[in-house]
Amino acid sequence: MSFDPHNVDLDTVDAAQIVCYLNAGENEYNGQLGARISAIFVILICSSAATFFPVLAQRAPRLRIPIYAYLFAKYFGAGVIIATAFIHLLDPAYAEIGGNSCVGLTGHWGDYAWCPAIVLTSLMVVFLLDFGAERWVEIKYGICREDPEPMMASGVEVRRTDSRASASHSGDKQVKEIESQTQELAIERSVKQQIAALLILEFGVIFHSVIIGLNLGVAGDEFATLYPVLVFHQTFEGLGIGARMSSIPFKKGSWLPWFLCAAYGLTTPISIAIGLGVRTTYNPGSFTANVVSGVLDSISAGILLYTGLVELLARDFLFDPHRTQDNRRLTFMVLTMVLGAGIMALLGKWA
Repeated sequence: MSFDPHNVDLDTVDAAQIVCYLNAGENEYNGQLGARISAIFVILICSSAATFFPVLAQRAPRLRIPIYAYLFAKYFGAGVIIATAFIHLLDPAYAEIGGNSCVGLTGHWGDYAWCPAIVLTSLMVVFLLDFGAERWVEIKYGICREDPEPMMASGVEVRRTDSRASASHSGDKQVKEIESQTQELAIERSVKQQIAALLILEFGVIFHSVIIGLNLGVAGDEFATLYPVLVFHQTFEGLGIGARMSSIPFKKGSWLPWFLCAAYGLTTPISIAIGLGVRTTYNPGSFTANVVSGVLDSISAGILLYTGLVELLARDFLFDPHRTQDNRRLTFMVLTMVLGAGIMALLGKWA
């Protein structure tokens, strides 16, 4: 029997039918094509500029960017990423496929808490990739956490002696070659780990950016509010990615940082263009759209939760042996991070 919203018996009706009816969306596109096209270029320019800025500042010392400007970009962006995970991904995912949503009350979607399960799976997969990559590098280069020296260096076993009297000039020289190689291996190991973490972070953010772009292209009356909010949203996220990228010592001439900056800057504008292309047929409130958005948001939430809390906060503030001991600078870093999280959380009121 089809659902009649004008004749409902609350004692017999399936609750899922009521929820699906109340949550049913339509294509709300209402024109303003010129403004929507302008969003492609405004978001492209703003998000790309914010992403490229920290990288350019780090690679062009002649610009003389103050250290506090760099720290602001880095830790404000970290706060933005953490707030994005909770406010802009986790909450929408629950609204799309959570237990009280139309999807969550329908068929096998109602048999299990799929939203947190997908978040958990995503988070654990990222952890396993991160841990696996670190362990692989340790085995490849023979570097252990307990002993920063390589177990084998150029096929020569490293041996220490407490007898300084027996050490010869040639032996000292050999040790200094080995020490230099050890330092290079440690740096290479760190760089590879940071690049892996960055790729995972950008992967999660890009997933989110695709959905944002599609929805902006077909938004209805809320477009006027959504437009400026998403400009700030994408700019802040780009600042966080760019700042994180600028802290990685890529090899000279590497194309990867420029490619990653460009990829982030282009993702949302391309998605807006696609949204405009299907502006009269795409329905962001449909069952299928909710399933796709909910799953992607859940995956992205897991990625950003792990990256934000482990890679950004824990490693930078708790476990970094080279963290500054300057209380003034530390206070600035923490307050900047909190500010970024607070502003991004506030934007969640509108988008």
